Amino acid sequence: MSDENERTVHISLRKRVFFPPWILLIVLVGISLLSEKSFLSGMQAATGFILDNFAWAFNLTTLGCLAVVIIVFVSPLGKVRIGGSKARPIMKFRNLAWITLCTTVASGVLFWACAEPLYHMHAPAAAEGVEAGSPGAAIFAMKTMFLEWTWSPYAIYTVATLLFAFVFYNMRKSYSIGSAFVPVFGDKAKRFNGIIDVICLFALVLGMAASLGTGTLTMGGGIENVFGIKSGPVSWGFIILAIVATFIISSVSGVMKGIKLLSSLNGQVYLFLLLFVLIFGPTAFMMNFSVESLGAYVQDFFRMSLMTGDIYGDSWARSWPIFYWCVWMAWAPISGVFLGKILKGYTIRDAIVCNFVIPSVFSMVWMGLFSTASVYFENHGVGLYDSLLKNGTESVVYKVFEQLPLAAVIIPFYLFIVFISFVTAADSNTNAMSGLCVKGLTVDNQESPSWLKICWGLTLGVLTWVLISFAGIDGIKAASNLGGFPIMFIIIIFIVGLLKVCRNPKKYDVFQEDYDSKGRPVVSARMPIESEE
Repeated sequence: MSDENERTVHISLRKRVFFPPWILLIVLVGISLLSEKSFLSGMQAATGFILDNFAWAFNLTTLGCLAVVIIVFVSPLGKVRIGGSKARPIMKFRNLAWITLCTTVASGVLFWACAEPLYHMHAPAAAEGVEAGSPGAAIFAMKTMFLEWTWSPYAIYTVATLLFAFVFYNMRKSYSIGSAFVPVFGDKAKRFNGIIDVICLFALVLGMAASLGTGTLTMGGGIENVFGIKSGPVSWGFIILAIVATFIISSVSGVMKGIKLLSSLNGQVYLFLLLFVLIFGPTAFMMNFSVESLGAYVQDFFRMSLMTGDIYGDSWARSWPIFYWCVWMAWAPISGVFLGKILKGYTIRDAIVCNFVIPSVFSMVWMGLFSTASVYFENHGVGLYDSLLKNGTESVVYKVFEQLPLAAVIIPFYLFIVFISFVTAADSNTNAMSGLCVKGLTVDNQESPSWLKICWGLTLGVLTWVLISFAGIDGIKAASNLGGFPIMFIIIIFIVGLLKVCRNPKKYDVFQEDYDSKGRPVVSARMPIESEE
């Protein structure tokens, strides 16, 4: 007990990391309240410049992440155990997988699975050369869902996660995103740790605000559907307050308690909804169309991954896949800090399975069922697209559920999972954000002060409410683009760093005894679980 108290005393606030992004976010809130039009036009002008000039870079960086993850998996680095060959896992692999899945999925996959295919069906990319509303447009919509929500985005997360885990546990560098720069620039990179953490904190809060905004809109639409309470700024305020209060309470309880409990519950509800839609939905159509669309996705993967639309004068790619790359990049570094720190005791290859393979497969199944069901009902006269235009994006998923049995039960159940989904993701990221704002955290003591988690939670809640109340979906997209742009350059450095470690892991690993005379990692049996408390 005395040792624990001694460690706690040495944890102190990194003022130059905490205050700059926090003050900047408060200024953004103030500007938006004083001049809504100026705020939105400024955000859109900035993101317009970013997308006009760097769309190609977002595409190449995302594709680069995918290539690097595959290279690492088959390389000797894949055999390296995080924390050394004698490191013991802090949780079972099943719990690790649930936490990883729920941290990365968040509320976006729930919000967009049914609505987004309708956008692509009725306004396909010019480069695709298909007529709006045609069968070709429907296939285009599905392969787009697979592109935006599966292997490519999870590769971005995985690159950040693998590098931070190795640098923190195996190189024994400080608890900072900047430490991941050391393999590229050497120890001199540590002097920039604070600046890098500031950029990532600012970007993540904007990205989280965008995600919380979509979750709030989804819940607002559902509450209006079930209870008749109008979806608007007032109801959104109460929804955000409930979400923020819940994830603050969970985050304060510690990663091994709140997050593990929420993610396990969340994952089980995901599986229930998947089975429900599979059994009671248009099963044969969903399975047939999913497989056909998967083939189209594989065939056109590289063309779609690198599409910008400039030659056609078309903004589709910038509004959709490139927008998503911005979102995922904004989340990646700090999510990688959290996901990396719970990987102790597992190999790099285990980490890739957990952070890349399992979430990607899950998302393919989810989109394969929910998105194809949306296409089916739209083609059979349900009027989903009309509902989208009239009542907003958030209305579509409830219209889909109304076509299935037990809608009166399933819709409230769905509202519950949306709530828990964002609470889980925000919980883990708030934990990581707070950790970056203090100094003194070690591999043995990774809990930051509770007041920091509360502060970041409240800041996120206020920013989200302002965004959706005064800027709407356009403001959410602008915030995501603005947050993801600087992170793209950080991700590029992560890619280079991971490749350097991959070439010679022994050079960077402090656990020299874990390698044979030729510098190859020694494979050891998985250690027992350290603690399930």
